[in-house]
Amino acid sequence: MAKSPNSSNNTPAAADASKRGLFGRKPKTVKEKKPSRLKQIREVFNMTRRHDPMVPWLMLLAFLGVVAVSFLVGFLLDNWVTGLIIGIPLGFLAATLILSRRAERAAFAQIENQPGASGAALGTLRRGWITEEQPVAVNPRTQDAVFRAVGRPGVVLVAEGPTHRVRPLIEGERKKLARILPNVTIHVIETGRGEGQVPISQVAKKMNKLKNELTKTEVSAVSKRISSLGTRLPIPKGVDPYRARPQRGR
Repeated sequence: MAKSPNSSNNTPAAADASKRGLFGRKPKTVKEKKPSRLKQIREVFNMTRRHDPMVPWLMLLAFLGVVAVSFLVGFLLDNWVTGLIIGIPLGFLAATLILSRRAERAAFAQIENQPGASGAALGTLRRGWITEEQPVAVNPRTQDAVFRAVGRPGVVLVAEGPTHRVRPLIEGERKKLARILPNVTIHVIETGRGEGQVPISQVAKKMNKLKNELTKTEVSAVSKRISSLGTRLPIPKGVDPYRARPQRGR
């Protein structure tokens, strides 16, 4: 019986398989290359320099200052070569630290006054904090929002928006938490540049300065108790903590 022209042996895949043979290698898949560390540093530097023109000079001053001190110490010990060998890497480290600090400031300057900026500020917290990626209370019309974090100082509500507008959201969330966590301190931080408000670049610093009241075990228990409420809200249009996340210096 003759084979039909549409037989599976005549398909392009079958023809390609016959060419490769039984033990032929499969074509390699092209993997997308990640940018190198040097390229990442260069991108961070260019971003920072656009918002802070002084950063190259500060980095150079830090580098030369550390190298000069190392050279002087080595010279006094009659071993200036060793002083330079130690000082040059330390100088690069000092310059990198300057870039990291300035890059974080520049990143916060880019997202300040944007919806979701407070959530991005919580993303820079150190270990020991359990944060929410989404706002726990939000006004869809004005896009005022309240974010939440749980740590050893207790529960911290971080609000963004004018005080007179965001206050009802804060009070509603505070009352809800007080019913299930009567013995846990609830702190409130309002972000912004107004009186009594905290710039988003200083939110993490202020939270880390709060007095510890809970143990690590209690922090986990409080977080689970809050999660049991199941009050996760959808993010309204314009509030995107992922897009607002600041880029840290490397």
